[in-house]
Amino acid sequence: MTANPSAELLDNLLTLAGRTTALREEVRVWSMSGVERLTFPDASTAIFKYAKRPFDSEDQALRLAHTLGVPVPQVHASAVLDGWLGMLMEDLGPAVRDADDLDGTAAAVVLHSTRTAAGLPVLDQVRLRSLPNRALEHLAQLRKAERWQDTDDIEDALDQIAQAAKARSAGTTVAPFGWVHSEFHPTSLHIGQQSWRLLDFARAFTGPGLLDLASWHGTLDTPDPVRLRVFLEQYVTAGGTPDALTRRGGLTAENWALGWHRMWAVEWFMEQSIRWINDPATDPGYIKAVRRHLTDVLHLLEV
Repeated sequence: MTANPSAELLDNLLTLAGRTTALREEVRVWSMSGVERLTFPDASTAIFKYAKRPFDSEDQALRLAHTLGVPVPQVHASAVLDGWLGMLMEDLGPAVRDADDLDGTAAAVVLHSTRTAAGLPVLDQVRLRSLPNRALEHLAQLRKAERWQDTDDIEDALDQIAQAAKARSAGTTVAPFGWVHSEFHPTSLHIGQQSWRLLDFARAFTGPGLLDLASWHGTLDTPDPVRLRVFLEQYVTAGGTPDALTRRGGLTAENWALGWHRMWAVEWFMEQSIRWINDPATDPGYIKAVRRHLTDVLHLLEV
């Protein structure tokens, strides 16, 4: 696989868009994706975004969201090359301010009230409750590769969660159930002069919308159920379904949401570690994050 075929991808996209040349300026770049601002000879601009598998179907999700009326940046052209997606997108320009909680609830209400789309992966109760077992499978693969050796505590925690998962996952399809952005943070909401746009749809799926609401305040701080409860109430006040506040799996809505969101993140970190990043040098960081999140999961899901 080509290390990073962004130059060739950009050439393909410029051809598709009927352009010949553009000045490239990096906005944000990391190992699996990058965002650049392009300036054309006529002084017009566009955003060039590229990403490798598993982030290589964002163009489809964005076009789907746009068709269904979700405010997202317009995709002008897209192409795939050697497992990398490239997109030429509308340049929204600088944000006028950072998104706040009220912006977040307003955007979540719009997204969660959008009809579901057949093209998106589905996270239903069966899939949700399988997350700890899927994480255990990733752990087995890592150990087979002689990595993640001193992690009996991680295995024990995942075993405990797996045993409780059937009961604790009850209520997965209680509303809001539908579009889940899955990278729902203030940085994914662009507040412009006239309107707002939701960005970063690379991992969108159909599932419990509470996972979006649980992700809004990030995962670096200790989960705060009281803060999330306030956010859920703001969501309902903004027009979200009152069912967002109902208990599920024997837990409060906020504990259920935070607990399962952290479990979802654990499984994703472990899959990244063995499959997408697959670099032993990153193991200490991933192990630390997984341990921290699993401690939260055990507490929040009352395992």
